[in-house]
Amino acid sequence: MYSYIEGKLVERNPAYAVIDVHGIGYMIHISLNTYGKIGDKENCRLLLHHVVREDAQLLFGFADEAERELFRQLISVSGIGSNTARLILSSLPPDELKEAIITRNTVTLKSIKGIGAKSAERIIVDLRDKLEKEGIPIEKMQFTHNTKKQEALRGLAVLGFPKSSAEKAIDNILEEARARDDIAGLTVEEIIKKALKML
Repeated sequence: MYSYIEGKLVERNPAYAVIDVHGIGYMIHISLNTYGKIGDKENCRLLLHHVVREDAQLLFGFADEAERELFRQLISVSGIGSNTARLILSSLPPDELKEAIITRNTVTLKSIKGIGAKSAERIIVDLRDKLEKEGIPIEKMQFTHNTKKQEALRGLAVLGFPKSSAEKAIDNILEEARARDDIAGLTVEEIIKKALKML
């Protein structure tokens, strides 16, 4: 129904962005990959996927066509809904996800919160041939960050994790990074990915 949205970026966090279009604020659910790519731009353009449920109408936004196509492939798999697909795309960069599916790497897929052995196998069986044929292009992600702990905490909270356990996981990750003297090189995206494996 909707192809894309373009307007002023009013709010951005690791789980959603709010885009103002002529005075109306649209809440767009995003993955960490898209969060990284949109950065702090004043104006933003996201490709959309519209999900209609009995209790809600949701918009999912993507920085590029490759990620939107991966999202659509994922939700075509039985048992994988839109929120699970977003969580998968937030847990693994698109190139790693594609590689895991093509190489039948169930261990990598099972490391994602909420994905068990059966779901991992189903994703591989349903998508492996499609992804090989389509050769979906993958790009590396880059982004700037602010207040890493708070952004990571907010992102995990929106993804549905309790604040107390999310904060504990983030603190452990930051402590380990401090011990390695690598706190400056740690991005919000990496913090959330590490936390998703711990929660």
